[in-house]
Amino acid sequence: MPSGLRVRLRSALFTALTTAALLVLPLAHPHPAHARPATGAPEFDQRILFKASQDPGYACFRIPAVVRTADGTLLAFAEGRVLNCGDAADIDIVLKRSTDGGRSWGSLQVVDEGAGDTHGNPAPIVDRDTGRIWLAQTYNTGRTDSASCSIPCDRTPHLQYSDDDGLTWSEPRDLSPEILPADWNSWYATGPAHGIQLTRGRYAGRLVFGVNTETWDGSRVTANHASLIVSDDHGGHWRIGATDTWPIAADGTFRQKPSELTLTERTDGSILVSGREQDGTDPGHRTQAVSRDGGGSFTAPFHDLPDLYTPQVQGSVLRLGGRILLSCPADPDRRRTMMIRSSYDGGRTWDSVDRGTVVTTDWSGYSDLVRVDRDTVGLLYEGGAADARDEIRFARFTEDWLAPRRGPDPHTADLAPHARPAAVLGGAEETDGVSGGALEFDGADDAVRLPYRPGLPLGGKDFTASLWFRYTATTGEQPLLWMGGVGTSQPQVWLRGEPANNRLQGLITVRDGAAAPQTAYVRTSTAYNDGQWHHAVLRRGAGRLSLSVDGMQSTVADVPGSVSRNSPFGVHIGQRMDSRSFFTGALDEVHVWDRALTDEELADPKVLRSPKDTVLWLPLDHVSG
Repeated sequence: MPSGLRVRLRSALFTALTTAALLVLPLAHPHPAHARPATGAPEFDQRILFKASQDPGYACFRIPAVVRTADGTLLAFAEGRVLNCGDAADIDIVLKRSTDGGRSWGSLQVVDEGAGDTHGNPAPIVDRDTGRIWLAQTYNTGRTDSASCSIPCDRTPHLQYSDDDGLTWSEPRDLSPEILPADWNSWYATGPAHGIQLTRGRYAGRLVFGVNTETWDGSRVTANHASLIVSDDHGGHWRIGATDTWPIAADGTFRQKPSELTLTERTDGSILVSGREQDGTDPGHRTQAVSRDGGGSFTAPFHDLPDLYTPQVQGSVLRLGGRILLSCPADPDRRRTMMIRSSYDGGRTWDSVDRGTVVTTDWSGYSDLVRVDRDTVGLLYEGGAADARDEIRFARFTEDWLAPRRGPDPHTADLAPHARPAAVLGGAEETDGVSGGALEFDGADDAVRLPYRPGLPLGGKDFTASLWFRYTATTGEQPLLWMGGVGTSQPQVWLRGEPANNRLQGLITVRDGAAAPQTAYVRTSTAYNDGQWHHAVLRRGAGRLSLSVDGMQSTVADVPGSVSRNSPFGVHIGQRMDSRSFFTGALDEVHVWDRALTDEELADPKVLRSPKDTVLWLPLDHVSG
């Protein structure tokens, strides 16, 4: 269909559909423990904003971005994907406007038509001094299939603007001469998410947005670059500011690949930059950096956030007074459970998933946050009952709707060297143990979670995990110990009861170099769910993975590699990392060493009471606080 006809048909059909299509959505009940439900909250509402069935001419909408103009209009951008939902086909940048704070929205506008090529990655910025809205974006040659852009990808940055609150837009101009150096010659991505104008200190008035790019040497990608792009003349000229470059080794491995940058100005005028992290050897799927000179440089390289649970996905940050909000899915394995988490210390630490506020437990993906007015925040995000790409929704909520700041959790001692106490979640209670006390877990939300420290990841080392357990459950997954990530491809170590299958199972998933993940598991022939105390030992060493219970041992061949790289990293007792199952029973004396202990050592009280080679040591005999 000719592009002009396609646009006219979209406009004509949309007018008839707009009122019926902007449906207010019910909210799914939150899953993670203690997350505050959104259902019925008067301070929250949301509606479908972009959806293929209501916006003719498009197969899919993705990559949301939203800003509030100087006149108070909300501009919601997205990629309108014409042929399919692939990243590199015929893609337009589209827009809807709201003049009443997101309660209602106007018709779909095509801001920049791909006409067979990919025009995407919208990164809008509002200049509050001039009222002009800038829209950074990225082009590449389009495909007719749903495959990704071939490497090296011919991506180039462009820019256009509106001086009438988003009603009309200038012709895009190619920004390559200003912000595309010769060695950024493969992947290039603006945003996607809103950029900012600085308001404090020496650099007040500066416009800033983020990009991530790659270098191609003729045979392979050799480096990733995460950068800030700045303008000091209200968008007339742009230059590359802070840049963090990470090399990619010949075998395809790298420490980090910060991408899809989102940024906010902190109360002291510095810039917090949060990025997606994907496939690096450092643990975690989020990474951060800070600029204290208005985006001119970073104070230090990006660093990973291992215990900020999220899948590999874009997110958004927004300062709300002294609180910074982060929107992104909370399931560490898959794009689902959109959540708002908070930081009260400028991004140094973030709420765990049990403290965040669930927007929906549906599938959910990319998102952007906007300050609607003094009391209201807007969230534009990908979501769907069947797929995160089903639709793009706009949610409005007040700060009162967010889960309030919570004090410290009760805790129990971790006797490993230099360890902080472990958090006791959900009200796990003290009970009689094998020797002294133990903890009883109710199977609903009780767990023990260890705060992250660098000594916890086991990497490629041999290890021994020992614990005592007692339970009677006949159904369900009964997680005893979980270290690392979750899912079929993320490095991890776990031990759980599977009473319906009449067994205990221990599992490791590893990554070795750039090779695909491998998994080894070992199982017992009974579930040991007789209500008596049993001693379980999961051990990796001498090329074997073994599981023994009360001295009865099963063993399989080990798989070489790291059990803790390239994934969000958590240590949980009595809980799956993704909060999708909890243990019902009692646990005692959980101990992990970073070497393979012998049977004789495991029977020696002196070894069991020594901190040597200890990764974690939870007697679980007392809860404080």
